[in-house]
Amino acid sequence: MQQDIIARFGVKPSIDVEEEIRKRTDFLKNQVLQAGASGLLIAISGGVDSAVAAALCKKATDELAAERGMPYMTVGVLQPYGTQEDIEDSRAVARAIGLETVVETNIRDAVDEIVLETEHAMKALGIHRHMTKQGKGNVKARTRMVVQYALANELNLLVIGTDHASEALTGFFTKWGDGAADAMPLSSLNKRQVRQLGAALGIPDQVLYKTPTAGLWEGQTDEGELGVSYEHNCDYLEGKPVPPDVREKLESWYRRTEHKRAPIPGI
Repeated sequence: MQQDIIARFGVKPSIDVEEEIRKRTDFLKNQVLQAGASGLLIAISGGVDSAVAAALCKKATDELAAERGMPYMTVGVLQPYGTQEDIEDSRAVARAIGLETVVETNIRDAVDEIVLETEHAMKALGIHRHMTKQGKGNVKARTRMVVQYALANELNLLVIGTDHASEALTGFFTKWGDGAADAMPLSSLNKRQVRQLGAALGIPDQVLYKTPTAGLWEGQTDEGELGVSYEHNCDYLEGKPVPPDVREKLESWYRRTEHKRAPIPGI
């Protein structure tokens, strides 16, 4: 199963960082040209995945503008829920990559209204309780994508996703929520390799090495939710041996989250 998964996601056991940056920048440029878009939109969460994706987007649109003599832009979107403790990390990323077109769209009011309406509906069904923290977390992820697509539609931009092989392996994304995008330039990299690109692209250390979190609720971390470290996750995707219990956890996550990676079934 390990080899089948590695082949499916296209992860290499080691990478040439500059070659990967070039390949992924060209990929984004081609996506823009094929779509007749004016540029790219990327949500900058303050984590390393969105930071690397943003740097690749900025490089791609800068090159397109220079090569074609036309204005192409990358828009960075900061999307706190109320107050975001690490929002300065998002701003630090924008400064580090020279991204000037940055906007903030606070999702708290929209999320709270959706949660309230959902709880009213549950009450009408005789279910008298609040939404779970996991359910509200999914609403946050989906609401962020709704706002991104609304803005991208108005500006003729492609929405860029930050999903990579380490997340795809475990299904750690909301299907058609934060797992949906117009293009995903990190899809065949694992978390370790994303960090390697980040170091070469000048992403600040405070972002490069911070504890990964999707920010779905207070204290939430990726590794805490999944029960597997990214170190082991990356070893597995690079074809290296991992402890038997880690292998079982990863392959169990992979099997039970296949519906997230698969197209919507029809008949």
